[in-house]
Amino acid sequence: MNDTIINILQIAISIILIILIMLQDRSAGLSSAFGGGDNTFHHKRRGFEKTIFNLTIIFLTAFIVLSILNFVL
Repeated sequence: MNDTIINILQIAISIILIILIMLQDRSAGLSSAFGGGDNTFHHKRRGFEKTIFNLTIIFLTAFIVLSILNFVL
């Protein structure tokens, strides 16, 4: 029974993580991967972007904890 609850929570958190990661702004894009984008602009997260970033970290931590619990139990 506990395995089922943990698995359902892992699926829900993974879906939320996918959405949060897709919502994050990618300022550099793929141009830096191919040698472009050589600017030295340092971007600071503010407002909604900072909230999305912090939520991503929180949900990622929860997913890792659930994965460890699923392995141990």
